[in-house]
Amino acid sequence: MKLHRFKSIGQVALLSAVLLAPTGCKSFLEEEAPSSLSPDIFYTLPDHATAGLNAVYADLRFVGDGAGIFSSNWQLLEAMTGTATTETAQNSDLNNLYGLIHDGNTAHVVNYWNGLYRVIAQANQVLDKVPGITMDEAQKTRVLGETRFLRAWAYFTAVRLWGDIPLITKPQTITSEDFRPSRTPQEQVYNLIIEDLKYAEAAGLPWMDPTGHVNQAAVKTQLAKVYLTMAGFPLRKGATHYKLAADKALEVITYAKANPSTINLFSTYGEVHQEGLKNRTEHLFMLQYNAVVASNPMDNYYPNFKPVTYNGPSGTGSTVPTASFYASYETGDLRAKDREGYFFTNYYTNGSGALFSLGAPYVFKHFNTTANGTQGVPGTRQNNLNVPQIRYAETLLIYAEAQNEVGGPNQEAYDALKRIRDRAKLTTPALGTFSANSFREAVWRERWYEFCYEGITWFDMVRLRKVFNEKTKGFDDFVGHVNLNSNRPLQEKHLLLPLPRQEMLNNPNLRPQNPNYPGV
Repeated sequence: MKLHRFKSIGQVALLSAVLLAPTGCKSFLEEEAPSSLSPDIFYTLPDHATAGLNAVYADLRFVGDGAGIFSSNWQLLEAMTGTATTETAQNSDLNNLYGLIHDGNTAHVVNYWNGLYRVIAQANQVLDKVPGITMDEAQKTRVLGETRFLRAWAYFTAVRLWGDIPLITKPQTITSEDFRPSRTPQEQVYNLIIEDLKYAEAAGLPWMDPTGHVNQAAVKTQLAKVYLTMAGFPLRKGATHYKLAADKALEVITYAKANPSTINLFSTYGEVHQEGLKNRTEHLFMLQYNAVVASNPMDNYYPNFKPVTYNGPSGTGSTVPTASFYASYETGDLRAKDREGYFFTNYYTNGSGALFSLGAPYVFKHFNTTANGTQGVPGTRQNNLNVPQIRYAETLLIYAEAQNEVGGPNQEAYDALKRIRDRAKLTTPALGTFSANSFREAVWRERWYEFCYEGITWFDMVRLRKVFNEKTKGFDDFVGHVNLNSNRPLQEKHLLLPLPRQEMLNNPNLRPQNPNYPGV
């Protein structure tokens, strides 16, 4: 860790505390840092508990922060997958990620590490101080439950990116015994993640929350996702954890069936990126954005210097689909249909004028038509679209995959897969035609197609040690698979990221570097 970072963890300035009540998504989008106060003075009132929690939510937005010219931190999770490329090539760090030659100095790697540990630091402050506040006990439990979910979110991301990582659960100062922590074995990190999520599960959270706060459906799906990951590489827990994943996902599916107006798939793909449907129905958990505080950060998906928004010829094109991945969708798959699915090949001049050809496919999944404009309707110029983290579509496919690994595909698993394909207007072969192996690959394939460009594909590659081959429509071993965007093969070292070089210089206890990356 950076020395100044550990020192700052003990300061309220790090909190970036949000000082509004928790009603409405705007409550944890607006920030005001009470930097003149110490944590001991600040954490005395119920409103302080809310403000501390809101600051954790605010810190999640590091994902959308800049990583140099024409780049954002979120591109870390897309550039290495092979499903994306760039039209601008002006950011050397991003180019290194595309070319699989990144190291411990790469900006996105450094920023992700710092961002995740900032979330963890803020969460630890809340978890340490809020129990001592005199307040309604049910509300206190909910605050702590939401905070533990967010800490688990950060640790789950970090452990999958770097493997063994420092496990810090208390606020740190320069006098802390573990001020320069060593790395903790992955399994111990996963144990804390599960402990945090189970606490959140029992915290009395509603099944859904349109304000964007953590909800029961998100907690249970995240827990299922953690179990699914633990079942695969590198822990390889196998059948026991596939069963845990299936059972937990099924709890959400069962609730959704009984309450289809609360949790469900959207009927159209346009609704996935419709501003008015944030935190509802299919969106179980999202990163919250509001243009008053922070606009949606996904504009690096816009085509380079083409007039698709009210801004006219603009955009960076620094992350765009590879032609090979786009072409690999099944014929008739609605997800690949222009402006109806997750891509667009034509749009309206300056957002609302005459239709024109983009000359190539681009990502439409994060395009806000309300803000940017659509046919005959100028945009509002205020991009309030959230960034999805967990969708109900993933709950369904987690169940389908996990159940298949437990005992082959049953009717419920088949129905879950079929629901995803039905929305795409695709025919699904009858249940009896699937073997366990063919069903497994069918589910994996749907994950690649359904969750592309949502920061999920890279983690699937790592836990499965398999990569979708756009040419064969099958799956290659991770090591040796050639990413067609760069024509470079994935190596075993790519299963983990390098630790940031400056962190290891500041804290020698983090050494050694992950295998086959340059050391310090």
